[in-house]
Amino acid sequence: MAALTAVSWSWFLTLAIGLSLLKCLLITTYHSTDFEVHRNWLAITHSLPVSQWYYEATSEWTLDYPPLFAWFEYGLSHIAKYFDKEMLVIQHLNHASPATVLFQRLSVILTDIVFIYAVRECCRCVNGRKESKELLEEPVFILAVLLLWNFGLLIIDHIHFQYNGFLFGFLLLSVARLLQNRHLEGALAFAVLLNLKHIYLYVAPAYGIYLLRSYCFTKSVPDGSVKWSSFSFTRLVALGTIVCSVFAVSFGPFIAMGQLPQVLSRLFPFKRGLCHAYWAPNFWALYNAVDKALSILGLKLKLLDADGASKASMTGGLVQEFRHTVLPSVSPLTTFVCTLVSITPAVLCLWRKPQGPRGFLRCLIICALGSFMFGWHVHEKAILIAILPLSLMAVDNQRDAGIFIILTTTGHLSLFPLIFTAPEQPIKILLMLLFTIYSLASLQRLFRKEGSLLSWLEAVYLTGLVPLEVFCEVVYPLTSWQQTLPFLPLLLTSVYCALGVTYSFFKLYLSMLTEPEGMQKRKDQ
Repeated sequence: MAALTAVSWSWFLTLAIGLSLLKCLLITTYHSTDFEVHRNWLAITHSLPVSQWYYEATSEWTLDYPPLFAWFEYGLSHIAKYFDKEMLVIQHLNHASPATVLFQRLSVILTDIVFIYAVRECCRCVNGRKESKELLEEPVFILAVLLLWNFGLLIIDHIHFQYNGFLFGFLLLSVARLLQNRHLEGALAFAVLLNLKHIYLYVAPAYGIYLLRSYCFTKSVPDGSVKWSSFSFTRLVALGTIVCSVFAVSFGPFIAMGQLPQVLSRLFPFKRGLCHAYWAPNFWALYNAVDKALSILGLKLKLLDADGASKASMTGGLVQEFRHTVLPSVSPLTTFVCTLVSITPAVLCLWRKPQGPRGFLRCLIICALGSFMFGWHVHEKAILIAILPLSLMAVDNQRDAGIFIILTTTGHLSLFPLIFTAPEQPIKILLMLLFTIYSLASLQRLFRKEGSLLSWLEAVYLTGLVPLEVFCEVVYPLTSWQQTLPFLPLLLTSVYCALGVTYSFFKLYLSMLTEPEGMQKRKDQ
């Protein structure tokens, strides 16, 4: 990937401003319990000394992000007091005055500046196409739209409510810096990100191996393997100093107060169940569905005791532990082992066959998907950790563009259950359609000389999402199944989308393991 040297960026500013205006129109829409979560964190960090931040439990929404994000909330709280001081009172649970809503919504919109800047840096790392005379057909323009106007990020942050744009800004900035061979800056951005939200540990193996292999070792032998004598201790020290300094600033005060175990217990609450309230479309959704089907079959055939069989509560939306009825129950250790096994070949490939920044990017996406597929208590929103970086590869390679279409369509549709209020239904459907149609049309046009992005079977699968959504949103509410099968829409959505996510995961893996090294290098030049 090579940086563009001459391009007018006025169109980029237009895209960013247009998106910001759309976000402003969504200020009064539905917001989830995450809105109260962040209001409570504003109150905790503003009203209590640092020593009590990770002990406060007046609200069930306790502080469970790393310390840097707590300081981020602390900074926001000093602006929030000028909007509505009542939001900063810990005891004011579920406080959502118009001024509070306005402040929190604006805080998300304004901190998205980090994301906008990171997208611009990523766009500078994309190859142009000399044969194209139209800006709309340039990879850099398509990438900007795919990232800035990403449907999932838009509804999660600006309807559902979170600060993912701010966080993904650091992720994309770190990726851009590594694509630009500015390794230390990339390491710094990623270290800051880990101390803002620890879910990005999912992709830490890709960063660790790539920086060690491509920065600390400066040369390779002709067959591509590492030249051990090229190891630079100075570079390792520089890299370690940057990463350790960020962690020291973040966790240092809590270590000094002897609170590290308490902080870690908040960050890694393994007492929660295998699946999040809304099933993420991953391997465990398929596993749970098989267990559910076997349970129903066992009851009908009177092979199981009705009193001992698990009920539909495991899909009822509560965060809780449950035991499978027929299949073996899954422990956190089991998910850790499965995750480790799923990403190890990709990490080893990155070490043994250096493939440049593009190889790192592919490994990052596989690590994100492997953790999403097999992790413990995975949030459905975590699919964005794979979707957004994949956007960079989608404008560079026809095969990756096809995978992008499948992964984004299934991943985004799996987010639909998060937005369940009637007024927002037309909004989410329209935005989803616009993004999906644009993605497919623009990428197909970009690679029109290389044939169709999707096979007929892939196209049939994606078309099946339409009747699925019609059933879940229109037909199901009109039936008596709402009382007898309350889990059905969630189960169908998660399982069907899990098939597409799983397919994308294996297809990406295959491309990493089979693509010739020489081809990788040519694409990175």
